[in-house]
Formats: sequence, structure tokens, C-alpha cells
Amino acid sequence: MDYAQITEIITRQQNRLYRTALVLMKNKADAQDVLQEAFIKLVEKSPRFESEAHETAWLQRVAINLCKNRLRSAWWKQRVLLTEDYPAKDAATGEVVQAVLALPDNYRVVIVLFYYHGYATREIAEITGRKEATVRKDLTRARRLLKDELEGDRNG
Repeated sequence: MDYAQITEIITRQQNRLYRTALVLMKNKADAQDVLQEAFIKLVEKSPRFESEAHETAWLQRVAINLCKNRLRSAWWKQRVLLTEDYPAKDAATGEVVQAVLALPDNYRVVIVLFYYHGYATREIAEITGRKEATVRKDLTRARRLLKDELEGDRNG
């Protein structure tokens, strides 16, 4: 892969990967670090992609795995909540963002990939390395948790 190809891929993918990393890492600095690491892996591995969809899936998987590794690391104790770095347009959007951030990691990943990036459950399964049935189950459970949380805020 030459410099022009890498630059083209980075330009095409950086916003999508950054948004995914931002939701998972919950702050800009860590999301930017993950983004840089993902692109370093791209340069190091120089994979040959069959299509733009394959390229996107590969990079999403790398970014998600880097996020998971960071979140499991011993130093991951101090963090800034996403809402401090990513203000919502209005109060209702802020409630949804807070509810999504409160989800366990596996639910948050599928919600972001499904609703924010528009992936199908089959594609999410490929990106995350899980079974499609597991992805569907996690989506159902995440939706239920979000519904309970958001309805609880309105009723309580």
C-alpha cells in the first residue's frame, strides 16, 4: 500500500472511526489515540481490501478491539464523561446519550454500530467477531435497557 492509498483510506474513514471510538472511550483524547493506533495498524499490516465495505469493517474491528484493550488496562481509572466533551443538541438528545453511555460495553458497541453507523446485524457480527444471533440478542437487551431508562426518567 503506498502513501496515496493510505492517505485516501484515512481521509475516508477517520470520522466514522473517531465517532465509534468517542462513544466507547467516552472522551476525545482517548478516542484520538485509538484512531491513531488504528491507522498505525493499517500502515503496519497493509491489508488488501476487497471493497470499501471490507475496509470499513476491518478498521471498525481494529478500533473496537483497541478500545476494549484500553478499557481493560490497569491505568484506565480516570476519565472524563463524554457529555463534557460532546455536548448534546438538546435535553432529549442528552438523555439518550447518557442512557447509551450507561450501557455495558457489549450493548453500547452494537447500539452504536446499528443505529449510528447503520450496519446490519450480520455486518456487526463480522466486525465484532460474534455470532449474528448474539448481536440480535444484545440489540434487543440494549433496546429494553434504554427504554426502561428513558421511560423511568420521564415517569420519575
